[in-house]
Amino acid sequence: MTLHQPEPNAFSPWFLGAPLYMPAHRLDLMDIANGEKLPMLRSMIFCTEDAVSHTEVDSSLRHLGLCLQGFRNIPQRFRFIRARNPEILARLLDLTDIEKIDGFVLPKFNEDNFHAYFDQLQGTSFQVMPTLETKDVFDFNAMSALRQGLLQNDIFPRILMLRIGGNDLMNLLGIRRPRTLTLYETPLGNVISQLVTVFKPYGFSLSAPVFEYLDDTVTLQKEIKQDLAYGLTGKTAIHPSQVKFIQDEYAVDVEDYEMAMSLTDKTAPAVFKMHNAMCEVATHQQWAESIINRQMCYGVNMPATLDEYSGFLV
Repeated sequence: MTLHQPEPNAFSPWFLGAPLYMPAHRLDLMDIANGEKLPMLRSMIFCTEDAVSHTEVDSSLRHLGLCLQGFRNIPQRFRFIRARNPEILARLLDLTDIEKIDGFVLPKFNEDNFHAYFDQLQGTSFQVMPTLETKDVFDFNAMSALRQGLLQNDIFPRILMLRIGGNDLMNLLGIRRPRTLTLYETPLGNVISQLVTVFKPYGFSLSAPVFEYLDDTVTLQKEIKQDLAYGLTGKTAIHPSQVKFIQDEYAVDVEDYEMAMSLTDKTAPAVFKMHNAMCEVATHQQWAESIINRQMCYGVNMPATLDEYSGFLV
């Protein structure tokens, strides 16, 4: 088995913004895909799994197939389909104009269905986002073995990111996130920490679980800050009202941006002081690159005036 060695990815997962989940049978699916509705969306996920009942699967696939024919090529607008299972993936791949989507979300992903998914994708250019949401997620050894499989040279390049299925994992524990509490104040905080340490050092990006309460933007914003502190990239929205809140939180602080730019400057000293923080090129390089990628997508949170920062620049 030949394993991929981590290297910078030319496509930053930050470009996806806050992907919006929507059932594949939505009547306005084509309008949303083409930007006629919700133009602020960077990416969307048409769901044929949990958002669609068993009796609606066939009609949803027919509807999705008709909509595909009307999809227009729109730069920086990314479309994915969440396959219900490997059998539904096979039916999706047979749809006319399926090449108009960018890739697939693979739910309940683990070693048991690894080949059932990836064998079908050989010879295609689709990007994939496997979702980690089965009981295997709680097993360090199972996740380490899964990582080794995903690092194969013919598989790793098509992995856009790994998704953490928070609600499915909560369901396995028989609990639900209480209102006003972030996921990091539940048992999933430790689970997310373990997934980050298992996958991120090997070049994988991980996305944050959804936030299920639509009337609590304070806790949503708090959780997004914690997502970022844990090194997660992107947070799927379950309602259009969440998209702006999520993407606004991804704008970087001006001090972080200035430090990141200095850390990536080839003339920077090995270690220096900036904004009353130690900046060390050898240990802060990946953080700096992530900050710059975020800034390219979401800009900088500018203070009222920059005069107060002028004395700190090196």
